[in-house]
Amino acid sequence: MKKLITLFAVLILLLAVGQKSRLLNLPTFPDLWQKKEAAPLIPLNQGKEKQIVVYEESVITKVVEKSLPAVVTIGIKKTTTTGGFFEIDPFNPFSPFRRIPGQKKKIEQNIGSGFIIDAKGLIITNKHVVSDNEASYQILTYDKKKYNVEKIYRDPLNDLAILKINASNLKTLNLGDSSNLKLGQLVIAIGTPLGEFTNTVTSGIISGLGRGITAGSPFEGYVEKLDNVIQTDAAINPGNSGGPLLNSQGEVIGVNTAIASEGQNIGFAIPSNVVKSLLDKFQKQGGNFERPFLGVRYQMIDKQTAILNEVVEGAYVVEVVEGSPAEKAGIEVEDIIIEFDGKKVKGDNDQSLAALILEKKVGDNVVLKIWRNGEIKNLTATLSNAE
Repeated sequence: MKKLITLFAVLILLLAVGQKSRLLNLPTFPDLWQKKEAAPLIPLNQGKEKQIVVYEESVITKVVEKSLPAVVTIGIKKTTTTGGFFEIDPFNPFSPFRRIPGQKKKIEQNIGSGFIIDAKGLIITNKHVVSDNEASYQILTYDKKKYNVEKIYRDPLNDLAILKINASNLKTLNLGDSSNLKLGQLVIAIGTPLGEFTNTVTSGIISGLGRGITAGSPFEGYVEKLDNVIQTDAAINPGNSGGPLLNSQGEVIGVNTAIASEGQNIGFAIPSNVVKSLLDKFQKQGGNFERPFLGVRYQMIDKQTAILNEVVEGAYVVEVVEGSPAEKAGIEVEDIIIEFDGKKVKGDNDQSLAALILEKKVGDNVVLKIWRNGEIKNLTATLSNAE
């Protein structure tokens, strides 16, 4: 009996020493009746999500802070006359109708956006924003300064225009390479939606590339077909036209130009490489705002259409502007211009009649080869300045 009691005491002593030293992982008496709280589970990707959100937010804020001083609002100033109407005068039986003349009305409102591309006052915007030759335009900068637009260079091939204001030491934006864009890439749009909310910032992604659209302005009633544009879900509204579409480095990769009225979050921008091409041509002309002008409105006849109609490929003249170089040269409606100064006129963008004219300067003499009723004629025109 004494041996049994001694063995039992030794066993209890060993158990106590093992539990004290954690050699044995047995529950203590409090553990048996007191339940410990479980440690909270941390999702494996929680830290990554927070990191991504913070990173995207910081990218956008940095781009906006850097870019805003170079984004401008464009306003229009114009005087219009309302249509007159006839009023009945019941007290004059001999002349019961009297004409009420129209009244003059001044229009002054913000209609679009743009961005500064040169510190000496060159601004990029959409052509449809500044399409009215009879109106004057004004620039409102980020620091609330106003400048009158002194000169406008409108691109005849794309919905783009270069504006000139009298200023210096302006903040500018750099053009990025739009040929390397990828679907899903982060983009930021800045502009003046509805012509009212200046310096509005929206963000999104590139939703599509190489789209074909019809762009225009509800303020100016101007419509133009554009190809190879960028689609984005960054919110773009009327008034955003001409503003920059920026990448995460703060580079302009597009010029906001249109929205899809039937859908939501579907906006479009002209690629920045098209802007680069325009600026290159502008510089080749010595930075001259004068643009060569022929004075015809035409439709292209492609090779297949030409064969089917037994005519030639080229630019089919549908209208000749009165007093234009084309009229003075003897070009007539229904003529087909097949060569412009030795180069064949085709439907390709770089060989269209408008593109070939843009390569010339005001005052250049050009030889036009035309097809008229089955006969080939050579005419000479002196290009004037497009007003």
